[in-house]
Amino acid sequence: MPETDTAAQPSTPAAGGTGSPPAFADAVRDETSLRRFLHGLPGVDAVGLEQRAAGLATRSIKKDSKLWAIDTAISMVDLTTLEGADTEGKVRTLCAKGRRPDPEHPDVPRVAAICVYPDMVATAVAALGDSGVGVASVATAFPSGRSSLRVKLADTAYAVEAGATEIDMVIDRGAFLSGRYGQVFDEIRQVKAACGTAHLKVILETGELATPDNVRRASWLGLLAGGDFIKTSTGKVSPAATLPVTHVMLQAVHDWHAATGELRGVKPAGGIRTTKDAIRYLVAVHEVAGPAWLDPHLFRFGASSLLNDLLMQRRTQLQGHYSGPDYVTVD
Repeated sequence: MPETDTAAQPSTPAAGGTGSPPAFADAVRDETSLRRFLHGLPGVDAVGLEQRAAGLATRSIKKDSKLWAIDTAISMVDLTTLEGADTEGKVRTLCAKGRRPDPEHPDVPRVAAICVYPDMVATAVAALGDSGVGVASVATAFPSGRSSLRVKLADTAYAVEAGATEIDMVIDRGAFLSGRYGQVFDEIRQVKAACGTAHLKVILETGELATPDNVRRASWLGLLAGGDFIKTSTGKVSPAATLPVTHVMLQAVHDWHAATGELRGVKPAGGIRTTKDAIRYLVAVHEVAGPAWLDPHLFRFGASSLLNDLLMQRRTQLQGHYSGPDYVTVD
């Protein structure tokens, strides 16, 4: 992957999720137009999707590229703690790990962001300082999304005012599955407005969407409404991230770029625990979306335990022998 000719890559950084561009003005004019557009998207060949995902998952990378892949994956991690028992001390410890993932190896890249609940944002902001690590906060009645729009917007504003640079919102899956696409679209647009300069990741909760066609429609709905990223899962529902659904979402952002020139991101979250898993996702990114997406501005891993395995495998690459979990901090 690192040998790819970068001259052919799109040169624009992350798009910034500015909403529906003129090319899709008719698609979002009203509920009927939105429904017609979403149901007019090409159907997903579920068998072909599974076969392609399985085929790409068998790809291996050259040994001299593995360290690059590990460092790239580390730089894409949204290091996450979303538990009811979270404390300020735990968040500060996680932030220290995000800034310096392996203190004995200062060349290890920092993670992309620390992801916490809104009430822990201020703690994370103070702990991270000017490290360059972002602060992501879940919002909008995470993980269920079952609340009023007023509460969802207040939840978002609370996190942003505390210093969050990224907001991970959940869509109303009940509304989506009932075909109330306009309601979901409007909620995303209003949450995007409440984000101000913070980037918005739109969580689809693909494990509840049931079909690849629904994943494609929800992906496009998130993009049309202005999401900077589309994200698979909350990590609270099984199945969470899978390679096939991530393929569908990567294809959506690839097609969005082809139609608009804008770059939007993808974040699989939940269940990605090993370096082998991460590399499989990087191969999918390269082959489905394109090499430009091999960048933390456009691809993230939502994970809590993945970083530990990446660090252990990195030491293996450098030292020639496996380093057990006793050699890295355990969350």
